[in-house]
Amino acid sequence: MSKFKKIKNIALIEARFYSDIADELVIGAENVARDNGFSTSRIEVPGVFEIPAALNRMWNSGSYSGVVALGCVIRGETDHYDHICREVSRALMDLSVNQGVPMGFGVLTCENYEQAKVRASVKERDIGGRAALACIDMLKIIENSQ
Repeated sequence: MSKFKKIKNIALIEARFYSDIADELVIGAENVARDNGFSTSRIEVPGVFEIPAALNRMWNSGSYSGVVALGCVIRGETDHYDHICREVSRALMDLSVNQGVPMGFGVLTCENYEQAKVRASVKERDIGGRAALACIDMLKIIENSQ
């Protein structure tokens, strides 16, 4: 029996820097997970930069069938945004490919706060829900390939 059938729990790694955005992303992810028969565990980190380390630890715990990265980076006046977006995206992709982590990527990279609100909103873009669905779809691919 595969891990997918034994564990029906998805870790939601949420960056809390923009707490209202994070809360909306989590609502979307929890809704989709629940509707697909999964429970969720929320793991809070201070910001997006901390997501990969927490995600790695949660995945290696063996307690989760998949993980969803949730957070938001908003462009500022310096190049800090570019460094964070690039390094976090690369670290998450490396974890996904190198460790086979079934993952949903729900990290918003926006020009301004208004864009982030629209993308996080469960009534509008629902990126948290979409990220959870991507994780679940990856779990199905893994299950069907075993």
